[in-house]
Formats: sequence, structure tokens, C-alpha cells
Amino acid sequence: MRLMDVMTTYLYILFDTDIYMKIPEGLKLPKSCKVSSREHCLIILNKSLYGLKQSGRMQYNHLRTPDLGKTKICLGLQIEHLKDGILVHQETYIEKVLKRSYMDKSHPLSTPMVVRSLDVEKDHFRPPTDDEDILGPEVPYLSAIGALMFLAGHTRPDISLFKFISEIQFMSYKETLEWSTKDLGLYFANPSKGSLYGFADAGYLSDPHTGRSQTGYVFTIGGTAIPWCSTKQTMVATSSNHVEILAIHEASRECLRNVIQHIRRSCGIVSDKEPPTVLYEDNAACIAQLKEGYIKGDRTKHILPKFFFTHDLQKSGDISIQQVCSCENLADLFTKSLLNSTFQTLVHGIGMRRLKDLK
Repeated sequence: MRLMDVMTTYLYILFDTDIYMKIPEGLKLPKSCKVSSREHCLIILNKSLYGLKQSGRMQYNHLRTPDLGKTKICLGLQIEHLKDGILVHQETYIEKVLKRSYMDKSHPLSTPMVVRSLDVEKDHFRPPTDDEDILGPEVPYLSAIGALMFLAGHTRPDISLFKFISEIQFMSYKETLEWSTKDLGLYFANPSKGSLYGFADAGYLSDPHTGRSQTGYVFTIGGTAIPWCSTKQTMVATSSNHVEILAIHEASRECLRNVIQHIRRSCGIVSDKEPPTVLYEDNAACIAQLKEGYIKGDRTKHILPKFFFTHDLQKSGDISIQQVCSCENLADLFTKSLLNSTFQTLVHGIGMRRLKDLK
């Protein structure tokens, strides 16, 4: 990836046709003009202007794009060009956020995972009580949410699980930022070979106070995460089997609308007759039901449309749902708090590396 700059995109290009325009405000009429009213005068453009249809064509024909070398910073992302690949991280941004939150001198933690508790008083993720103080103006709550969302959506899928809304939950924000991984990012090996693989998982009753479960999925190419998601399910499911079906449904939808697949086809990297995308799941019963297209029970009307949608995708050859053991399911990272060793293994499995380890 290299960086280029377009010098004064439109303003220096000479027109090859006559374009007339009204005299803009502030431009005085020349003394040689015999017409007293500005409304009856027109001027001819010598160079292109922003907003004209012809300007884009002229820019395309006379484009000056000096090569500024390899890209190092793009939209807040730091790009490290290494010998065997590229590392995309946001170390500078994290340092800025830590300093803004007065945590730049705090002690780093080994993991950002926050263990949940069935004890309402001790649970960081419990709903706020009526008499509990919501974060006041002295706490940079909105700034904290925005910082974590920006990081989790670009280079830090490892912190996608964490969401909080009350004062007690603000502690999880501090634990997340104090995690000693400022230079951790997504590593794309060169050349990056491999097909698109998906992993789906669900955390049953991850929120015991509302009965909602957590959906998590991630897709990898060449061992590096491309799209990922960690979100609370919109409906209350009554069994672990049902929440897994809902998770696979969301992952299969992402597989269909995945921009990466369209880019790979348009660039000729893969053909239109590519084999179905493999989607890994660790629930054997769920996999068998989706393959057979039959789910037993009279209390499944709330998931039947999503169940048959996923079954049709597999039947038509768009996806292939296969079983993987729970310890190797990368989507487990997005559904529940894990042991430090398991967490580190899954973080490495989605292609995340530290800059100091690659140099």
C-alpha cells in the first residue's frame, strides 16, 4: 500500500471547451463591458471548478499524482510495512485516549476480560438501579464509548465484547484501556493465501439480568480477521440450541453481504464457482438440524424464519456449516469472558500481533 496526493485536484486544469457562468458576487465588471447590469453578463471559464461535471473528466485526463512512498498513517490507522507483511494498529490513538483519561501512567493488565457475577451488586454489567447515579459530566462517558467503538471496529476486535452504561460499569472501561497491548493490531501476511472461513458462537444467558444471550462471529482470510461482530441478541431464547441457531443466522447473513467476497471476485482472485464458505460452529445438534432442515418442538416459531433462511443457504451451496471444538472456535472471543490463556490463544488465532514481537 502506497500513499499519493492529488495536487490541487481541479483548479489547475485548463478547459478544452467553452463553459459559461454568471458573474459571481464580488467580481467587478471590467470597464470595457458595455452592459450595465450584471445579470446580462456571462464569463468564460479558463480552468475547471469543483462541482462541474467536466471537471472530473478533465482531472482524469490530466491527473498529477506524486508518489509519496508507502502509507504510514491512514484515517487514524498506523500501518507498519514489515518484511513478511503489514501490521495495522492504533498505538498513537490509544496513548492519546489514555492521556485524556488520566490513565497514561497506570499499571497495565494482562487481559481486558471482566468476569460476570450472578450477584447483582458485584456484576459490572448489571442494569442500573433507580437510585444509582448515572455518569455525570465529570466522567467522560461519551468520549470513552466513542474511543472503544473506534478501536473495536478497526484494529482491536479483541475488545469488541465490552459495553457499559452505568457508573459501576465504567470500571470495565479502565480495565480495557489499561490492558498492556497498545501496539497490538491486525497482521496481514504477505502473500496472504487462503479462503474465507467463518466462526460463529453464542453465549447463552450472557446477561442473566435480562435473559439475553450474546452473538459473536468472525471471518478470516489468511488467518487474519476481516469482519467481526459481538452483539446482544434481540430476542430472549429459551435454550442454548436456539441461541446458536440465531448466531449462525447472523454469521450467514454477514457471509452473503461480505464486501471482501465481491472484491476478490472482481479482482479475479476467486471465480464465481468458488466452493461454499465454511462456517464453523461448536454445537453438534445445531449443525445437524440446519443440515436436515428440521427442528423439533412447538415453541420455535420465533426462530423458524431465521432457521430456514440459514438452511436454504446451506442447501444452495452458499455456506457449509461444519463442527469445530469449542477450544478452537475463534468466535468464542466475542461471546464471554475467558481465562487469560484461552483469551491469548484466540487473540493470536484471529491474526493479532504486537509490533515489538514482529520487529
